[in-house]
Amino acid sequence: GRAGSDMPFSPPVQHPLRGIALFMLALMLFALLDATSKHLTATFAVPLLVWARYALHFVIMLVFVAPSMRSRLIRTDNLSLQIVRALALVGTTGFAMMAFRSMPLAEATAVLFLAPLLVTLLAGPFLHEHIGAGRWAAAIVGFAGVLLIARPGGALNLAGIFWALAGAACYAVYQILTRRLSHAEHPLTLLFYTALVGTGVMSAALPWFWTHASPEPLQWLLIASLGMYGGVGHFLLIRAFRLAPASTLTPFTYVQLVWAALLGWLVFGHVPDLLSAAGMAVIAAAGLWLALGERRSATQARAVG
Repeated sequence: GRAGSDMPFSPPVQHPLRGIALFMLALMLFALLDATSKHLTATFAVPLLVWARYALHFVIMLVFVAPSMRSRLIRTDNLSLQIVRALALVGTTGFAMMAFRSMPLAEATAVLFLAPLLVTLLAGPFLHEHIGAGRWAAAIVGFAGVLLIARPGGALNLAGIFWALAGAACYAVYQILTRRLSHAEHPLTLLFYTALVGTGVMSAALPWFWTHASPEPLQWLLIASLGMYGGVGHFLLIRAFRLAPASTLTPFTYVQLVWAALLGWLVFGHVPDLLSAAGMAVIAAAGLWLALGERRSATQARAVG
């Protein structure tokens, strides 16, 4: 998922079914965020939309979270990692929107879902985790799925594939750092720094990208909804990871692909061709295989412990 790992400060009572329900709701919000941003990229510059997504997320946190948490919200022992993690998420958002602008929703989402497979390969050098043959195989199969989607002679825009791959790389870095930090930092602090850094960086860039096209009232509403979907989605994810272990939730991540395909059809009238659909299924199967393998490892570790 977009939260990477178990969150700290878990309450002793777990509610896996409630956690799964919140997780699925978060994925639906992320798919709506993607579909709305795809619709808006036809009219507005991507950096403007990225700014709006983080600025509103930031305002929501200032209004609803800051009054109760006060200075605890910004207290961190890992400031540089917090900033790099936040920048990785900003990169993910921007590259994903660039991909959505030039690619169908479902195919772009599928390529972005290479991130969990990249995390597997990066977990060795960065988290000192053992990468077995099964995890290597899952990663290779996942990349084969991308080749089916991006095949030579296919109808898809290669620049779109490039943006989606860049987004997946940023997302993998974000997930690795979330794993690193989630055991040491308060989850709302993690959420706050992504909003703060995203707003700061994109506000500085805004004058370069602000065009004279002034949004209509409905367009303003859609632009504002990006921050709502992003902020509320991430908050629900954090709640979900407090109610259920990551090994229970991660296999459900691929439901977002179903949402993306459904919204791509309903909103944009796009149905993936047979080979693209096969590529999407291959990526989802590789990710699921990986997630279920990690779940087995977690269960065995608990049994041994």
